[in-house]
Amino acid sequence: MNEEQILQLIPKSENYIQYMLEILFKIPRTEKFNIGNEYKKSMYEMLENILMLNKAERKIQYLNLIDTKLNVQRILIRIMYKNRWIDIKKYNIAFEKISEIGKILGGLIKYYGKNYKK
Repeated sequence: MNEEQILQLIPKSENYIQYMLEILFKIPRTEKFNIGNEYKKSMYEMLENILMLNKAERKIQYLNLIDTKLNVQRILIRIMYKNRWIDIKKYNIAFEKISEIGKILGGLIKYYGKNYKK
């Protein structure tokens, strides 16, 4: 079951990244190169960590890294919304996509956290 959940993260992340890239291309030019670059970097690092999950023996470390990247992205989305660089509809869709990934991730963290011994 947990391997299936890990595999579900990949297409959900791809879908989320594609959606966010479309948004980032439309934000004001000055912010596109500041917050946009930080956001893209965070998403790509998150994706790399998701791909590493299948190969890692200690999955909890990668799960925590992915969770951290998701939290950074949540904060950056809120900043974009508060500065009116994105509208409420895009904000809600982005948070819905992050929430889907977060729910899977939370289940995996709970499972591997119980089974991880230092």
